[in-house]
Order: sequence, then structure tokens, then C-alpha cells
Amino acid sequence: MSFSGPNKYPTASAQALKDKPGVRETVISATNIANKKRSAAYQQIDSDMWRNWGRDVKSHVLTNLDRYLEQAEEQLLANGAKVHWAETAHDALGLLEKIVSDHGIGSAVKAKSMLSEELGVNEHLEELGVHVRETDLGEYIIQLLGDRPSHIVGPAMHLSLEDCQRLFHEKFGTPLDGRPEILAAAAREALREEFLAADLGISGCNFLIAETGTVALIENEGNIRLSTSLPRIHVALVGIEKIVPCLEDVSGLIQLTSRAATGQPIGNFISLIQGPKRDDEIDGPEEVHVILVDNGRTRLLADDKAWEALRCVRCGACLNICPVYRQTGGHPYGWTYSGPIGAIIAPGMLGIKEAMPLPYASSLCGACVDVCPVRIPITELLLHWRERAVEEGLTPGIESAGIKAYTKAAERPGIFRAAAAVLRHLPLNAVGRALPILRGWVKERSAPASSSKSFMRQWKDGIK
Repeated sequence: MSFSGPNKYPTASAQALKDKPGVRETVISATNIANKKRSAAYQQIDSDMWRNWGRDVKSHVLTNLDRYLEQAEEQLLANGAKVHWAETAHDALGLLEKIVSDHGIGSAVKAKSMLSEELGVNEHLEELGVHVRETDLGEYIIQLLGDRPSHIVGPAMHLSLEDCQRLFHEKFGTPLDGRPEILAAAAREALREEFLAADLGISGCNFLIAETGTVALIENEGNIRLSTSLPRIHVALVGIEKIVPCLEDVSGLIQLTSRAATGQPIGNFISLIQGPKRDDEIDGPEEVHVILVDNGRTRLLADDKAWEALRCVRCGACLNICPVYRQTGGHPYGWTYSGPIGAIIAPGMLGIKEAMPLPYASSLCGACVDVCPVRIPITELLLHWRERAVEEGLTPGIESAGIKAYTKAAERPGIFRAAAAVLRHLPLNAVGRALPILRGWVKERSAPASSSKSFMRQWKDGIK
């Protein structure tokens, strides 16, 4: 389940449409449903006020991150949890490896976690000889296929019902026309054995509450609650940007995130994990380990403009609305986080060179900004990274040459009018294919027909 890398986005997106001609219809259908649910859920509240509040809470934390992280560590330790710090993915995997070794872990169950995908947790555990099983239904399907998630919230969004029916027929013998309920029941039966046998449960974290040292998790299936309570060891992987000041903040952010992600007033299950089980408790793990992960986040935070991307609550709303993402799904982006949010955090976390050309994988329509529950100025940040790409000489030389040539022509009215007159009498599709700067544009669409008169001539004659 390796990632192709962002720099392969142009060819990967074209290949995705060629290899899976139905993926566009599948993704558009799924995201249309999500968009309708989100819109209806937003209409139930004063969404502008809520989103302003969510923005302010997250911005406050990010500008005081050191203080809140220290407070969270203190409270987690007081609750009996063990706290670890990981600057890189390598560090995080090393800490996980030590936990596996110290406790003789042979099997693990995983709740849905994009951070675990970012770190490559499954692959690392398998190399250690640990049997690891995804327990979120979408992630479980992806794992059975040997695939990887294409969406932050709906990892199997790119798959049709028929795809899943064929898979479950092969794996579990369910009918080829089995209803979703039958498929879910087959997965539930298989996963129950995994839960009962696992030594280790791994989760992510939606919000880490500094005031109380609480790991807050949102879910709809109940698998997270089983993953974090049945195994004797629980490891929570937490991005350092996930912190919030107090429980009152979480009560609002959970509702805001749920409305943006799935159109629900609140997720079906909310878990607030305070540490390992106490002596008088019969449920819960013997140990809770919280691994606080940087992995490029402080580098993004240091950018005086792009830091706002760290407000992201991983709701996936910007993916659902994005006309670019909706064409192919997330795989062509070549990284854990796809869509508009991936295009603005990748340059900060991976480096602008490694993230190219993701900041250009956008029409800049602004729809993502309209739906973001914490008001991340995504289009502004896309332009910020494009500017950085130009400054660092990462854009194609032919593009710079073309813009310079156009600028020189535009500064000389006679040359500009003459060039325009010539172009009006040429087949623009052929011209576009001949010019590298336009070749990609005309490859997917037809150029408009030229007017017989220039705009200036029409203006003088009186536009009718």
C-alpha cells in the first residue's frame, strides 16, 4: 500500500480515469450525498457563528501550542497514561516497535486513523510479525483489497456497491447481489474474533483535551470503542495540532465536525478516554500510550501564512465539494491527504518541491472555503504555495517563458493586435496542442470558437 508521490499527480489522475472508467461516477455520486447531508445539517444551526468560533478556538491553540501540549502531557501522566514524543515518522514507528517488543504483542486491531496511514503503521507492524487488522468497515474493505484510502472520512468512497459485493463474495461467500446489511454482518462476524484475540489496540485522536488529558474520538460504527477497550494495550497516535483547551470546546467541535463530515448533528459514538482502567473497573486496557507526533507539523506551523491549514479537523468536506477531487477520488494525489486540504498541507509537511504539483490541482473556485467548518482560507494558501513554487523555480520553464512573452506583447498594442488577429484565423485546438503551455488544457476540452472581430473592434462598433 505504497504512495506514488505527489509529483506523479498529472499522470496518475489520467491513468485512474483510464483504468477505472466508473470511478468518476462513483465518487461524484457519493460526494453528492455527503454534500446534501452537510448542507442540511448546516442549515439547522447558525453555521457562520459556529464556524467563526471553531476557527478562533483552533487558531488560539495553534498560537499557544507549546503551553497546551505541556498541560496535556501533565494531565495525561496524572491520569496514568504514558506519554511519548515523536519528531518524525521514524521516531513514532520506533516507539511503537518498543511497545510491541516490551509487551510481546502478536496481534493488533486498528481504529480508523489517517495519522497511522501517514506514518505507515500497518506495514511496519507486519514487518515486525504482528498481525494487524483494520476495524472500520471502509478501512477493512481497503485492507482486504490491498488498497489504500482515497478519502479522509470515506476510505472506500471510490468503490461501488458491486465492487464490494464481488469482494465479500470471494472472501466470505456472501451472495453476489448481497445487500449492504449482509456485507456488514459478514464483516462484523469476522472482526469480532479479531477484537477478542488482539493484544494491542491502535487509534487516532480527533481532539486531545489539554485541561483534562482526555483523548476524544468520534465514530459511527462502535469499532473504535472495541479497539480501545478490549486489548490489554491501547496506543493513541495524536498529531500535535489535535489539541484543544477544554471539554467545553470539544462539545462544540464534535458537533461542528460531524455536521461537516457526515451531515449528522453528532457522531453515533463519542469516546472520552482518560487513561488505563482503574483497580475497581472491569473494562479497559492495562496501559494507555499516547504518542504525540510532529512529522512536519511544526515546519508547517512556522510558515507565517500556511499555518492556518493546521486548523483542519479532517472532516473531508473540502474533498466532497472540490470539482477536481470529484473527477478521480484521492489516489492520484499520491499522499495520505488528498483534495484541497492535502494540496495545502503537503508543501508544508513534505516540502514544496516534494509536494509539487498539488497546489495546482485546483480550479480556485473557492467552494472548499465555503464549506470548511473552521474557515481555513484554502484558496489563499493554494496561491501562497504557487507563489513559493515560482520563487523556487519549480514551475515549468515553458510556462515562465510563455507568461513573459505574453507580457511583452501586451505592453506593445500593435504587436498584441497583430498576434490576436493571426490567432483568430487559426484553429485554436491545433494551436493549443502545439503550445506546451496550453497542451494540457485542450487535451481535456475544446477551445471556444474565435470571434470574427476583436474585442476592441466590437467595442468601437458598439457591442450588441
